[in-house]
Amino acid sequence: MVTEIYTVGHSTQTIEKLTELLKKQGVTAIADVRSAPYSRFNPQFNREELRGSLKANGIRYVFLGKELGARSDDESCYINDKVSYKLLAKTPIFQSGIDRIIEGSDTHRIALMCSEKDPLDCHRTILVSRELSNRGEKVIHILQDGSTELHCDAVRRLIAKMGLSEADMFRSEELTVNDAYDMQGDRIAYDRKVSRGKPVKSAEVAYNEEDDE
Repeated sequence: MVTEIYTVGHSTQTIEKLTELLKKQGVTAIADVRSAPYSRFNPQFNREELRGSLKANGIRYVFLGKELGARSDDESCYINDKVSYKLLAKTPIFQSGIDRIIEGSDTHRIALMCSEKDPLDCHRTILVSRELSNRGEKVIHILQDGSTELHCDAVRRLIAKMGLSEADMFRSEELTVNDAYDMQGDRIAYDRKVSRGKPVKSAEVAYNEEDDE
């Protein structure tokens, strides 16, 4: 039986709002897929605070940033200092994380949590949900207005965002989808060169959701 696996981004909302979104979908467990489970400007989503808040609302918290985070410790996953999602997805540790999500979905209604508001701007969609979908899992993205988006609809939105066409007679649908994933993956993947040289301004100006990824 195919189960439903959700994703959600905490962004800058309150913990109460996040909890409300999760409860609306009946989520019973959060899988935190941030590489570093701390938010510089939204401390309510720091690992310890978040775990306590979720527990108080009957939602289990599990950290899977080592397995499913966007910033790999494996040097073989980097090309010119930038993470390659294709290489990362093939690593045993990443695949073990995917296995844990699938196995856990048998007993819990799981939501993958990262920081970005729009699913298309986050590795939880472009990397993790891609693999879950390839494994035959049904993935649903929880949006901040309380609505949901099926992963297949998110992919269609991604194709449009990348300026590709599903109706190109010279390209298969699979190739178009893969190109859209790869283009966006290259755009959002963690780049150590950029990270080293990123200037720090005021908290309000400098905040970027990917800093908490």
